[in-house]
Amino acid sequence: MKFKYFFSLLLLAGLTSCSTDSEEVIPDNELEGLVKIQTIQNHTHKLELYSANGDLQEGYNKIVFNLQTLDGREMISDAEIQWNPMMHMESMAHSAPKSEINKRTENLYEGYIIFTMAENEIEYWSIDFDYTIDGEVFSLEAPITVLPTERQKVTSFMGLDDKRYVLTLVEPTDPEVATNEVTIGLFQMANMMEYPVMDGYRILIDPRMPGMGNHSSPNNVHLTRFASDDFYHGKLNLTMSGYWRINLILHNEHGEVVKGEPVDEINESSSLYVELEF
Repeated sequence: MKFKYFFSLLLLAGLTSCSTDSEEVIPDNELEGLVKIQTIQNHTHKLELYSANGDLQEGYNKIVFNLQTLDGREMISDAEIQWNPMMHMESMAHSAPKSEINKRTENLYEGYIIFTMAENEIEYWSIDFDYTIDGEVFSLEAPITVLPTERQKVTSFMGLDDKRYVLTLVEPTDPEVATNEVTIGLFQMANMMEYPVMDGYRILIDPRMPGMGNHSSPNNVHLTRFASDDFYHGKLNLTMSGYWRINLILHNEHGEVVKGEPVDEINESSSLYVELEF
């Protein structure tokens, strides 16, 4: 009896082991700090979208996702993937600035999208994924929810050079009373579908508190493009908590003003700005 009992335990352990090995699951540590947004699927695969808070909002969004078989038993870790966000408006449709897709971990992919506006009752965003697995091409598409922000994080504008641009605040996401790293994305709207990263520009920064006499702060550092990523980087000194308007002046590669004005006793704000409140 003891032998039969021992043999049954070995058989059960073997079956359990085989079942675990046949089903690929994402380790918990790969999803740490991420909240699922939604699942998109077709007849063969499903794709799970994640972000830091489980939402998408107008402005900069870092998006993480996985791709797996429809039954969830196999993760697809070697697909070639492209994506395209689309805003469906009453009279037209347009895309948005976006990055290429890179591998984040063994089972996760990541990239960013700059949503230039929030959805409304009649206009909405969708996202398309085209991907190739072992030479076979597939696609996924679904509507997505893009929420408004309380403060201005992204702006689209026509420059003095007659080019249309998109500028977005990337960092800080959690501002402090301190010198903060500030990151801004700058893109040109070449057409309704293409938004290349602009290089060689310079962004002057002048933070002000309109509710506190419009005072500024010392030791801010204007933004320049880093070769290591798509963004412009500088320093933003926030001397107290509250509402800040981050006034900006954009210069092109020739040092010419493309958009924005200096703040002085007469002009309380630049026409180019983003906002923070904490």
